[in-house]
Amino acid sequence: MRNSSQHAAREVQASAHLFAALGDETRLRLVTSLCDGGPMSITRLTAGTRITRQAITKHLRVMEQSGLVKSTRHGRESLWELEEQRLAEARRYLDTISRQWDAALLRLRELVEKDDSSPSS
Repeated sequence: MRNSSQHAAREVQASAHLFAALGDETRLRLVTSLCDGGPMSITRLTAGTRITRQAITKHLRVMEQSGLVKSTRHGRESLWELEEQRLAEARRYLDTISRQWDAALLRLRELVEKDDSSPSS
């Protein structure tokens, strides 16, 4: 049982890092850009924005530390791409939470309806 709870704790911690990385507007825009355009250089990621290359690099490093993106060297520049497996993990985690909330709300509904149908004291 202890192994199971340790594993669950590690999963929660890894998910927390992932969601922290996603919890920034600029990083969410980077995720969208990488989803839509595939692997991109920092030059392409900054095109049409007011954000500096240095700022984009800092955001990408946070995302890289969470396992959300990876970079590959191509000549003189790095191409950044999403780690799709990590996004799938985030979705599974959110799906689990959603099912738990649905179950909790169903129990609450049943309790309220039971109380409403029982005779008043």
